[in-house]
Amino acid sequence: MPVALSLLDLAFIRPGGTAAESLAHSVELARTAESAGYGRVWYAEHHGMPTIASSAPAVVIAHVAAHTSAIRLGAGGVMLPHHSPLVVAEQFGTLAALHPGRIDLGLGRAPGGERAVYAALRRTPDASDRFPQDVVELQGLLAGDSRPDGLTATPGAHSRVPLYILGSSLFGAQLAAQLGLPFAFASHFAPQALEQAVALYRGTYTPSEAHPEPHVIAGVNVVAAEDEADAVAEFEAARRYRVRSLLARGPAARDYSDAEIDAFLTTEQGAGIAAMMSKAAVGTPEQVRAGLEEFAAAARADELITVHPSLEPESRLRSVSLAGA
Repeated sequence: MPVALSLLDLAFIRPGGTAAESLAHSVELARTAESAGYGRVWYAEHHGMPTIASSAPAVVIAHVAAHTSAIRLGAGGVMLPHHSPLVVAEQFGTLAALHPGRIDLGLGRAPGGERAVYAALRRTPDASDRFPQDVVELQGLLAGDSRPDGLTATPGAHSRVPLYILGSSLFGAQLAAQLGLPFAFASHFAPQALEQAVALYRGTYTPSEAHPEPHVIAGVNVVAAEDEADAVAEFEAARRYRVRSLLARGPAARDYSDAEIDAFLTTEQGAGIAAMMSKAAVGTPEQVRAGLEEFAAAARADELITVHPSLEPESRLRSVSLAGA
């Protein structure tokens, strides 16, 4: 049986583009994924990043849900340290009331930004220390439990929006196993601990009423095209763009040529950056599907959430369609 495929839409704002264009493309991408048989589309919360338009996942989900019919939509994820559990329960309870049976809620602990972001959000980095307690509180609010002060989530109570723990380390794997929740590993950009985290999760999983068995979702980069050479070129261009974005943050920031980027990728530091996108399936539809099946088996994943990093919108639509065909 083919591995289940989902989609992580990074709501990428291309150079010279706008957030409005990016969000319109997100609708097209979700419609394409729905037609191609993907199970879900997730959007990640990012702040202060001029190339990503998904800073408000709940709003994006509501818009895309209104323009699709059946595919599941969710956050992959909401950075819970940025919010109170009550507000998140109300937001996703509202989405569940508007679109019953279609809403997911992935939860992340990673800081996800600079200290300036925390300050602007009126939060502090140590909020991540309360992540396990906040997950349990959120789970209770969605189940209909009252807080100690008597407050309930309206909407949200009794919605039981499915929760997923996101992570790129052993911490998330351990927490997901302890709470009996599905676990999604961010191997599309931080693959180093994938095998160890999945082994820990599966080996220590505590069955829950909603999830008697563990469920692993692994992230993977995908570029599918009719011609293998085109797919490889698109992947290399996306990787160069990633490297340029990272180098632009340092003191030596300038406009690097493709040759300079390729040379940098052969250095020890460059190899470390290249490893961020090492989990990838690139090529023709047949090559991509074979690569995805191989990766899922190696990762012991029940589901793959695909990231399509091609820089051009039309190329991403084509990749999503061909990979899911």
